[in-house]
Amino acid sequence: MVRILDDERVAGLIIETEAYRGRRDPASHAFRGKTKRNEVMFGPAGHAYVYFTMGAHFCLNITTEPKETPAAVLIRAIEPVDGVAVMKRNRGLEDIHRLADGPGKLTRALKIDKELNGEDIVRSARLFLEREAVPKEIAASSRVGISSGKSFKWRFYVEGSGFVSRAKPSA
Repeated sequence: MVRILDDERVAGLIIETEAYRGRRDPASHAFRGKTKRNEVMFGPAGHAYVYFTMGAHFCLNITTEPKETPAAVLIRAIEPVDGVAVMKRNRGLEDIHRLADGPGKLTRALKIDKELNGEDIVRSARLFLEREAVPKEIAASSRVGISSGKSFKWRFYVEGSGFVSRAKPSA
């Protein structure tokens, strides 16, 4: 994942995600239908769905399905690679392992906010993905902090990584 901030490349390997499957998933923002808040989820794949949660932080999701099929993947954590000094400054923190080890920490480290909601990450010059080697040891668990849809093992993370969030699965 790459974020360009003031012409500087700030990037990290995505090492933890959670999937949300729209109308079939009671934990998804789209479960009860389209609203002003979740309308990006109903758009085409490859767009940033950014929302403010718990009155505390932003979360970044990437839409994954064709238009009108709401689904997205929450980016829960990255392993910082480029622009680490920028991430440290943005977070006011020195510990590289704690810079982006949770969805709110990640968005603060990369300065992602509501302004990027709807951003086309395929064509964007300020937030986009690059292909890297896929880790061999990917584990799955239930998602974090949900009360519905606990049986779905749709949280994926690089097993043994020191950059995965410390959050505990819901189930």
